Formats: sequence, structure tokens, C-alpha cells
Amino acid sequence: MIPRKFEYFAPTTVSEAVSLLRKYRDNAKILSGGMSLIPMMKLRVLSPQVIIDINNIKGLAYIKDGGKAVRIGALVRHADIEHSPIIREKFPMMADAAPHIADMQVRNLGTFLGALAHADPAADWPASALALDAELVAQGTAKRVIKATKFFKGPFETALKPTEMLVEAILPVPRGEKVGQAYLKFERKAGDYAIVGVASLLTLNRENVIQKAAIALTAVNPFPFRATDAEELLVGQKPSKDLIEQAAKAAAAMADPSSDLRGSAEYKREMAKVFTRRSLNRALERAGVAV
Repeated sequence: MIPRKFEYFAPTTVSEAVSLLRKYRDNAKILSGGMSLIPMMKLRVLSPQVIIDINNIKGLAYIKDGGKAVRIGALVRHADIEHSPIIREKFPMMADAAPHIADMQVRNLGTFLGALAHADPAADWPASALALDAELVAQGTAKRVIKATKFFKGPFETALKPTEMLVEAILPVPRGEKVGQAYLKFERKAGDYAIVGVASLLTLNRENVIQKAAIALTAVNPFPFRATDAEELLVGQKPSKDLIEQAAKAAAAMADPSSDLRGSAEYKREMAKVFTRRSLNRALERAGVAV
């Protein structure tokens, strides 16, 4: 199939793009990489009347290390993240995730912020954004900052208004005596959507007491989520095999997967437990803590 007829704009500034969004509202879609939008248009799952291509806007393809936080612009591709020394150093969980997103063609064109705005419930990046307490900068009539924990509302649904576009993500750099991060993805084959993906971040003090825990899961719920019950079990405790197992069970209990070609709901919930355990263990290993 081919897409239905649409009108195409290629603004050269963010303000011009926002003006078009204000004019066409729900009838318009932003195009950055197009790796999700174009296939959905070809299948006529989506049929926007207007496409606003932001690829001609200068100054949006940056990864900037500000010390306490890293800023990622709207036109940063998955491949940019995959090969970024800043990302590898500051956010190992994102370095884990990037090579497993689809294939090379998609990674070279698709964008980090585009994937977040698309909000596919089985996408990889939302888990990292949640676990890292990312802040997402939306530009409309004015700028506003949306916490990742408030951004994802449902399948393909976010807190973005029809008159707004994402222009930047702000990722706080985790601090602590010992910090470990990991993202693990279970997939049927290379490049497939996740059956489950788990991002884990643990911060420990010198006595190996967990000061902060962030666990985010994707693909086992109508939208990505933080496993807050599991996090609460971990904070204030010294890691042990039994504690990690309890946290993995708590995370899986919060999941609400659906049965499909990738497995039954029961199977996915069990895999959520298994991969939460593995993700936490890898995070601890990277923090230099043995259990």
C-alpha cells in the first residue's frame, strides 16, 4: 500500500515547525527519522494530512556533556548514541540498548527523541529514559519540561500537546560512591521488538548499602513503567541473591503483559522476572559489588 495524500512542509527553524503545529494541530505529524511513521502511513494505520519534516532545522543533532547532565537534541540518531563516547561513559545502559534497536538502516535514520515521542509500548529507549529520570523539553508557544515518569500515558500516547514538539532530552548523570547501570533485552531474533526489556540503575555507598534504585520495564505493559515496588525493596538494603530475587518478583508482579505471537502473558511475566534479576545483577557487577 501507499500513504494517503498529504501536504509536506520542511521548516528550517523550530519556531516555524511549531507555527505549523499550531495551525494544523491533530492533523499534523512531525517527521524526524520516519522509521515508525512512514511504515504506519504506508499501511494507513496513520493518515496525517500534514507532514512537518524537521531535518532541515540546524542545531538539533547534538550530544552535549554539561557535567551534571547530558543534553540530547531532537535530531540525534540511534547510531549517534551507539557510537558516542559520552554515552558509553555516562550511560552504559544506553550503550547496551543502542546496538539492539532494529537494524543498521533504522539506527542510522531513526532518532532518540522521535522514538520517545512515538511511545511504542515495546520500544527500547523509554526504559532508559525512565530509569535515568530524564527530563524531556517540549517546545510549543513556550518551552516546558516534562519528566519521563509523567511522559508516557498509554500505547502510542504521551503528555505532548498537539501543538508541541520534543526538542531536547536532559539526562542527569548518576552520582554516588558506586554506580551501576544495565539494560537487557529479550527478543525473538536480532532487531526484533522486545519481549521484555529492563533498564536498571543502582547507586550504593561505601558500605554497599543501596542508596537509589531505578528499574524500568518495556514491552510487558500497555506503556513503559518504573517498577516502584521493586525499587522500594532495594533502597536501604545491602544486595544479596535473595533481595535481588524479591525485587525481580516485585517488578514482574507490576507488569501487565498481553498474549501475542511473542508469547503468553504468563510467559512474558516470568521473563520480566528473569530479566529484571539479570539486569540488576549486571548493574551490581558494574558497580563493583558481588552478590
